[in-house]
Amino acid sequence: MGKDVTQPAESRPCEPTDLDLLRRAGQGDMAAFHQLVDRRAGELYRLAVSLGCRKEDAEDALQETLAAAFRQAGSFRAEASPRTWLAQILVRQVAGQFRRLRLHPSLQDDARGEQVAPARQSAFAGQDARLDVQAALEALSPEQRQAILLREMERMSYAEIAQVLQVPQGTVESRLHRARRRLAELLKDYLA
Repeated sequence: MGKDVTQPAESRPCEPTDLDLLRRAGQGDMAAFHQLVDRRAGELYRLAVSLGCRKEDAEDALQETLAAAFRQAGSFRAEASPRTWLAQILVRQVAGQFRRLRLHPSLQDDARGEQVAPARQSAFAGQDARLDVQAALEALSPEQRQAILLREMERMSYAEIAQVLQVPQGTVESRLHRARRRLAELLKDYLA
């Protein structure tokens, strides 16, 4: 019978929390910031795409978010979790991109104006469904889309969403209610 070589829990090295990494980054520790980026960049990118960004725009929003986070890391006050704080910065970056596109329509891609297509029966029904859901999400107002994606995709609580969007929790609840009702209308063929 061999010896148990596992270490007791209290003597195992602990993985630093996001808060630990952010605080160290605020003190100039680039390795800690890179570790935080490695941990959170994928979900931030997915959030940017979910908010309606094209892949290139999502990459730009992510880069701007990370640059802003590094600049602001020293002033992080832990009023929200680092994950919520990063999402908040990303939402502002994406909103800024959409404002720029609205002010300069020549920068806009023609593919953004699509309407929700009715459900189609085909060998690609799963792909069609994903495209219809994406189109339905894009048909929501930016505020509703942000709220529904933070809740359903990122699994944030109402309080966390309120922090990210910088609105009262009641506003989050009403946006979610309206977004769900609109999605049900747009996707009624799938819900039948």
